[in-house]
Amino acid sequence: MTGLHKREQEILETFREDGEVTVSSLSRRLSVSVVTVRADLKSLEEKGMLVRVRGGAIPAYHPELLDKMGSHRDAKERIAKKAAELIEDHDRIMITNGTTSALVGRYLFGKLNLQVVTNSLLLLPYGRVNPQLALTFVGGEFRPTADALVGPAALRELDKFHVRMTITGTDGFTLEHGLTTHMTENAEMVRKMVRSATVKVLVSDSSKYGKTGFVKILPLQEIDIIITDTDLPEQARAEIEDAGITLMLV
Repeated sequence: MTGLHKREQEILETFREDGEVTVSSLSRRLSVSVVTVRADLKSLEEKGMLVRVRGGAIPAYHPELLDKMGSHRDAKERIAKKAAELIEDHDRIMITNGTTSALVGRYLFGKLNLQVVTNSLLLLPYGRVNPQLALTFVGGEFRPTADALVGPAALRELDKFHVRMTITGTDGFTLEHGLTTHMTENAEMVRKMVRSATVKVLVSDSSKYGKTGFVKILPLQEIDIIITDTDLPEQARAEIEDAGITLMLV
């Protein structure tokens, strides 16, 4: 239950390409029986990844979000796993919306008595199957492109909490412009969640370095730890470490 096997990943890739699938088309594409396809679709539905309809299934996520979930998948998995290693038994943390940060939930199995405050509905499948993971979702307005809750109500709810650690993603990060995003409401949420924590952790694949989104979130120097992949250029590594930020490459 903690991950997707290869065939399930191939089914999600088909969703990204076609938008909707039938049992018969998946059977042909994957060279497996109809019975096997139905079992895979049932498993993915239980994990919150799709909704089954007569003769097939439709994705449970916005197409834009599915594209993000599929990009740099291997690096995101490694980054999320490393971030989860920083979380301790009985921890109180925040996880912001984002496809990399949400994957951290997959690697929390085995840790005891965790309380996670989040605006990301991508964490919900992990909360369903992990009895040691207590999720607190902030209220707010639903944004399907991010599968997240944002807005004034969500911001007010965050005033109630302080946590040991916040794990956040970003659309882009540089030393000059800091963390940036393309969605104004998302910037407000991330800013508040990061500043509600003692330890601030950025999880982002290296393709985001050097990119600048439309909206500034906060200076990179406010981040304590950056976890990214080994494709990060040497110059970027030196710049980040010179700024006093702990850099973890996976």
